Amino acid sequence: MTRAFIIDTDTASDDAVALIMALRWPDVDVKAITTVSGNVPLEQATRNALYTVELCGADVPVYAGAARPLVREPSHADWYHGKDGLGDRGYPPPQRPPAAGHAVDALIDTINAHPGIVLVTLGPLTNVALAVSRAPEIVSKVSRCIVMGGAACTVGNVTPAAEYNIWCDPEAARIVFHSGLPVEMVGWELCRFDANLLAVDISYVRGLDTPLAQFTLDCNETAMQANFVQTGALGIALPDPVAMAVALDPTICTRRSQHWVEVETQSELTRGMTVVDQLGVANDERNRDLWRPVVSQAPNVSVCWEIDTARWKLALYQVLR
Repeated sequence: MTRAFIIDTDTASDDAVALIMALRWPDVDVKAITTVSGNVPLEQATRNALYTVELCGADVPVYAGAARPLVREPSHADWYHGKDGLGDRGYPPPQRPPAAGHAVDALIDTINAHPGIVLVTLGPLTNVALAVSRAPEIVSKVSRCIVMGGAACTVGNVTPAAEYNIWCDPEAARIVFHSGLPVEMVGWELCRFDANLLAVDISYVRGLDTPLAQFTLDCNETAMQANFVQTGALGIALPDPVAMAVALDPTICTRRSQHWVEVETQSELTRGMTVVDQLGVANDERNRDLWRPVVSQAPNVSVCWEIDTARWKLALYQVLR
């Protein structure tokens, strides 16, 4: 049975790989892609999404959306992904223009037209926040909302407290987390360490010798260098493809639990922090999945704590062959 997806993205190098995964997955029908300012400005994010769709030989409309966060100034990540978001390798412009209309309208219309659709977000949540604020009825029509964002009880990648997508537009993230959408938070930390594409993985992907495999490595070369500068890791960190892998195959997330998650919007020190209400049972592996809430708020987010790193990589290889 085919599953309908809609993907919201600030398309840079790892987003492009995540789009490839969804566009190439056998039982997934991507109904629309919406773009948002984040890693790169909106126009570049839209161009990159269109280019990736064409690279996959797909026919999926791409709608441009919010050009800035709800209340904050834009803050891009070109130091990490390159000025064009794809490693500054001079990829040609896409042949098709964006679809007519605004991404927020496309989100509302597409979700209404496909009850049970899966929503995957790969960038700041500005478009989604605007959509649920304007049309709250769409919340009940989304079967899953996989959010690549946040950092669950760990360090972030843009500040010690926050992950970039949430930090970029925390007000939008807070609206989405409080909206009633079935949010599944797949945090930045899940792409680290062994989940990086390591030297042996990179060699394997290069050996596939397909256009999509070469593009995956080439457009992420700048990001790989930035990953080393930032974390000391010798590998390619791919947070968006990890989140997409969980969207495509939920069993890749091997440990998840429901929590109240709040997003900090007032403090500059902890701006964008995803505060997970979780008091675990310390130093007892037998009870590692038990938790006790600190505050009396009903859970609003399913937090993915661990993934099967081998299976996430196999999911990537499957679409690149």
